[in-house]
Amino acid sequence: MDLNDMKIGTIILWENQPVQVIWSNRMRTAQRKPVMQTKLRNVITGKQYEYSFKFGERIDEADVVREKANFLYADAEGTHFMNNETFETVDIAKEVTQEQEAYLKEGMEVSILRFNNRPVSIELPIKIELKVTEAPPDTKGNSGGNVTKPVKLETGLSVNAPMFIKEGDMIRIDTRDGQYVERVSQ
Repeated sequence: MDLNDMKIGTIILWENQPVQVIWSNRMRTAQRKPVMQTKLRNVITGKQYEYSFKFGERIDEADVVREKANFLYADAEGTHFMNNETFETVDIAKEVTQEQEAYLKEGMEVSILRFNNRPVSIELPIKIELKVTEAPPDTKGNSGGNVTKPVKLETGLSVNAPMFIKEGDMIRIDTRDGQYVERVSQ
């Protein structure tokens, strides 16, 4: 694989581990050979790295297969999904999905990443819709600027949302950073 093909989201094999490129910047300074500065995230452990690839350095694309699956449930052993094509249950260890569990609701479709035919990670949709189950009442006089309040969602996740959000509203959340995006009209 050529460095020019290394785009954000590409999964490569680095130090015998599958890592996803989450940021890249081609850099060339006078008198030096160009390099590709990157931020990488290990798809198995979630650990992040910074590395500068030199042009001409050999990069292999990881043999990662994505399969669509629906979230079933999570318990002490792990997170459980059903493959949409084979209807088999796919179990992933709790340590792998722990940070993403707060975004999962029953029946949600996700992509399961398999490396060496073993499920190693999941990819959530970028934006999801969740119902607000708890929201404190807004207070008069708090209308200046970008005022927010913490609200609790149906999955147990808490996010900061604008003061006009109330219990029962559906809101859209960005799963990359856990931020409120917008209220969904019902």
